[in-house]
Amino acid sequence: MSDAANPIAPVPRVSIQAFCEQDSTFQILSQAGADRRMIRAHFKTFMGGVAGAMTAFSEAPTPNLIVIESSVPRDALIAELDRLAEICDEGTKVIAIGHVNDIVLYRELMARGVSEYLVHPFDTTDFIRIVSNLYAQPSQRLIGRVIAVTGAKGGVGASTIAHNLAWTMARTLEQPTILVDMDMPFGTAGLDFNQDPPQGVADAVFAKDRLDLNFVERVLTRCTDHLSIMAAPAMLDRNYDIHEDAFEPVIELLRGAAPYIVLDLPHGWDGWKRNALVSADEVIVVAGPDLANLRNCKNLFDHMRGARPNDLFPRFVMNGVGMPKRPEIPAADFAKALDLDPVAAIAHDAKMFGAAANNGQMLGELDPSARANEVFVELTRLVTGRAEMRAPSRGLFRPMVKRFRGAFA
Repeated sequence: MSDAANPIAPVPRVSIQAFCEQDSTFQILSQAGADRRMIRAHFKTFMGGVAGAMTAFSEAPTPNLIVIESSVPRDALIAELDRLAEICDEGTKVIAIGHVNDIVLYRELMARGVSEYLVHPFDTTDFIRIVSNLYAQPSQRLIGRVIAVTGAKGGVGASTIAHNLAWTMARTLEQPTILVDMDMPFGTAGLDFNQDPPQGVADAVFAKDRLDLNFVERVLTRCTDHLSIMAAPAMLDRNYDIHEDAFEPVIELLRGAAPYIVLDLPHGWDGWKRNALVSADEVIVVAGPDLANLRNCKNLFDHMRGARPNDLFPRFVMNGVGMPKRPEIPAADFAKALDLDPVAAIAHDAKMFGAAANNGQMLGELDPSARANEVFVELTRLVTGRAEMRAPSRGLFRPMVKRFRGAFA
């Protein structure tokens, strides 16, 4: 199953120590320790295998999770792990890494309380998923997929894209979807959905000790059968000096409240925004066809490449293409400079988008036949991994990109 359809929950604040025999295993586990979903865990990787673990824990408490690599035969491995078990503290979990696909060994290890047996070589993401599943909360019924949408530059329509994407996801998938307006001073989700909720995202962020799933659900405003929004405040009655970890508990709770969460991120580069982008399952960057957008896209993508090495690369949408009398960078040149094709190019249409904004409507409500609606259907398919979704009536996505390339090249 794809990561889009089966997202991985962040690993909680647990201590993990791994003892490897081979350099390749050390590299894989080191990459896993640097992954965004492992960021809260205290993860250390050593060489030495079982002997190294025995030495380390002979006079020291064991961590929450020990990862052991061993290439010895079945009986010897079982004997090694039996000796290790004698010095392990109660509650310590063990993942064993071996080099043979042996079902008898697997059953013996499971009978002894080993949490999982991995056969080398294995994928970094597979290891992270196993660790995540070991510490999944029994009460957490689902792990919602977080899609972060941001603009490469202010005023490029990222909020419009985020709001229409969330509305389309809820309508097309018929699954609970939550839109979070994270622009607390100047967010427009309330206006765009013609809502004036008394509570919203600021109440959740500043709830601190009162924050739980029930509290979060109380500050959500239902817009459609399947879409709820966490709106930004409508007034500038306080300062919003947000700590870089302020949104983390809110987003974690939302993962257990709905299968899909769309974050509408304002333009800027604060610590909390960087954390939201890095921790999201999908990132969509909205850009206009000019030099500042191109530079900012490149900087964002370079940063995301280093911060999210095991994740899908951010997608980008070109918005407002073809504005009359405005000089633009051709779509083909824009894509070539980034070495990445846009997943969509949305034509400039001030009349349609302006009418939707002023009426507090989504494009699909204002004009269900508008071609831009098909872009949001295809974006929904891409970011959710729902390949079984019915294709739009007028195929355009890649053809649209090619058409705009031809028109502005």
